[in-house]
Amino acid sequence: MGAYANFDPNSFDLKFAKYSDRTQIYRAGLTKKFNNGKGQISFLYKYANSASLTNYAVFRYKEGGKVEEYNDFKIGRDSYIVNDGIMKFKDILTGETKFADMGGSDAASTSHTFDILGNYDLANDWKLNFSTRFRYAEASQLIAIPLGIFQATAADNFTYKSNGNAYVGNVNSMLGLYTDGTPTKTALSRFEITKSVEKHKWRFGITEYYYQVDDFTSSRSFFNQTVSANPDKLVRNTPGGTSNTDADGFYNYNVGGEYHNGFENKLSGYFSDNWAVNDRFSLAYGVNLRYHKLKGDYYLTPRTPDLVFDPSQKTYFDNNWFHLGGSINAVYKVTKRAGILADFTYTEKNGQLESYSGAVEPNLAKTKSPLGAFGLYFNHEKFSVVSQATYLTRNNYQARLNLVNPSNASQSEVATVFYDIQTIGWTTDIVTSPFKGFNLHYLITFQDPVYKNYDFNAFGNSYSYNDKNVLEISKVLMEIDPSYTYKDFKFWASFRYFSKQYANQTNALFFAPRWETFGGVNYKINNHFDIGLTAVNFLNQTGAKGTINGAELITDASAYYDQLLVGSYIRPFTLEASLNFRF
Repeated sequence: MGAYANFDPNSFDLKFAKYSDRTQIYRAGLTKKFNNGKGQISFLYKYANSASLTNYAVFRYKEGGKVEEYNDFKIGRDSYIVNDGIMKFKDILTGETKFADMGGSDAASTSHTFDILGNYDLANDWKLNFSTRFRYAEASQLIAIPLGIFQATAADNFTYKSNGNAYVGNVNSMLGLYTDGTPTKTALSRFEITKSVEKHKWRFGITEYYYQVDDFTSSRSFFNQTVSANPDKLVRNTPGGTSNTDADGFYNYNVGGEYHNGFENKLSGYFSDNWAVNDRFSLAYGVNLRYHKLKGDYYLTPRTPDLVFDPSQKTYFDNNWFHLGGSINAVYKVTKRAGILADFTYTEKNGQLESYSGAVEPNLAKTKSPLGAFGLYFNHEKFSVVSQATYLTRNNYQARLNLVNPSNASQSEVATVFYDIQTIGWTTDIVTSPFKGFNLHYLITFQDPVYKNYDFNAFGNSYSYNDKNVLEISKVLMEIDPSYTYKDFKFWASFRYFSKQYANQTNALFFAPRWETFGGVNYKINNHFDIGLTAVNFLNQTGAKGTINGAELITDASAYYDQLLVGSYIRPFTLEASLNFRF
């Protein structure tokens, strides 16, 4: 039996709720060992309930990818979530008006999971391993995504929703998304038999995956808020205006809304072998054959304002595919301590239920993902290193972009796009233990992921992201992780380096290189209890990271120097205490 509870106020100050993350997990299980000693079977149950909020930060963007705080808004400390936590939607299936509360249960997802797993020794040294999972969940999502910031004048007729007073100043247009407890059912099974014979270890297996979703929807609405900590909602009423709000401050209900319904089933058979060819050469290889069925319904209805779906306009789909996957891994020992590594992996897929969420027929061309790697290794009692180069490409990614018009930040639209990604990389991983109790891990990665075949139209213009670097991915990553253990104490630290990260698809905007630091101490009280203290970014680093919302189409960075933008941020200095107990 076990329990996990997390009630986290986080580092930012909400006005409508005490915790930004509320998670509870309860587990219970029973294991039966067979009297003949040949195996066992376990029955497990888990209940989970979780709700979490996503915060952003407003900042002034500076030349060179730097950011500075805007007015009194403290990055990572202040909340950029509307101060009452209430959003309004029109149910895209029924037309019913709903008010959703981010501080309550509207954002919570729940699940019930049942597992049966075990193993059994068969005749002639064959061994059976099996596992089956059944899960029922009701998945919810309630988030507000910042779009563009613009300057409102008295002529724009903005007023505070709370008191009706006129507002003049910076305004952030916002997109609200609400999925209200969508029921999902999942069944997973794996049955595998293994046998070791001479220089081989064989595995033969079957996996079954079934997933059903009942009427997934993402109802949407737009609203405006002040650019400040704990922002206020704004109401707009301009005679003849196209972006007027209702009395609650919302407009354009269900523009870009989503829906899909149905099931997918994947039945796979696989074989693999670990083959010790000789004392120097070993080979691991395998193949996977999969049948994939996808069936359900969706809507091609344009997502115009105030849309409510008409069931008579459903479009139905019924797809069947066969996929091939395989891998081969080779290790050649040049000496007792050093050798050569080589890997190749290939996978295929077509689509999934989420591909049908939008108002366009999805591109279900086969996605192929070949990966090749070659490297060297060296092992010593106090020092080991692995260095490996990798090439990876994948076609037919799908994304739904929430675009903001570069010429008018108050205009937005949703675009479905398809693209490919190609990357090369080189990673070196070092572990050393020069003296008792001390361990040092060092990892450095050089990589260059870029977009391919990424072309689309928006707001009457053509855009291409071909050969642009992939969002949020640094070309250089580094980790330095020292730790020292003395009796029942463990002291540890982690220093992580991220080189420049591009913050929009055109690569016009980026964030400067940064370090993030972590550290802590753990103490084992006895076999049942241990305590720990962790410091996040103990060098007091602050700043932005990730993407900049509403900046997908920006091509000239100079126009945005000293301008207000909204994005994610690195965690500010935080202390976390923990207590773990086991019985």
